[in-house]
Amino acid sequence: MKKISRRKFLTLSALAVPAVIGADARWIEPTSLRVTNLKLNKNGQCRFVHFTDFHHKGDVDYAAKMVRAINELKPEFVCFTGDIVENKRFLREALDFIRQIKAPVYGNPGNHDYWSGASFPDCERAFGATGGAWLVDRSIVLPQHDLELVGMAMIGIHAFKDRQAARRILLMHYPKMADSLGRQRFDLILAGHSHGGQIRLPFYGALAVPWGVGGYDLGFFETPGGPLYVNAGIGTYRIPYRFNCRPEITVVTI
Repeated sequence: MKKISRRKFLTLSALAVPAVIGADARWIEPTSLRVTNLKLNKNGQCRFVHFTDFHHKGDVDYAAKMVRAINELKPEFVCFTGDIVENKRFLREALDFIRQIKAPVYGNPGNHDYWSGASFPDCERAFGATGGAWLVDRSIVLPQHDLELVGMAMIGIHAFKDRQAARRILLMHYPKMADSLGRQRFDLILAGHSHGGQIRLPFYGALAVPWGVGGYDLGFFETPGGPLYVNAGIGTYRIPYRFNCRPEITVVTI
């Protein structure tokens, strides 16, 4: 067997690494779900799931995988923080997957739900079928947890009501809105929209994030409105790539 020179070996290796990374970012990581645990109270008795930015485009195998992952976690309820679809022709199929979640699902809209012209009455029926609710500028109390879920519309709550329970969680889409809640403070704020940047470089972070993210691109932050968790999301937008930023389902204990 002919020996390969060290220089040629290094050259081939240098060419192979970007190819491997590109293949991972395109074909592996975008559907490689991870589960993140967020414990706000080590003695907490309330355990639920947060996911966001479904962006369903017809990949039924991946959507079914997501539903199975959520159901296997057996949460008491589920929170969704916007962007079911980008194109309303996929809405019916996406909502069928929401209905398959075996826990009450509470959700609020994202920018693409508005821009695509998604039917909010259809969303209300699908989320309601799980025992949950579609929350657009309104709240719901879960008495068994002494917990109030507040759902924000795309650009903000028109009028916050007084606290209705001992604990209060805000569901919103744009993370940056956590800086614009006035004197309102929540026990937890859940958001999405950023997708974590989708492409994250080691020691640098996200290459780019959309408007409405600010400094809150991924993970846990303290904000003027209360503790904020920004989820990396399930789907992708514009480019079907993820690198160093796997899609995420978050298990929250509060």
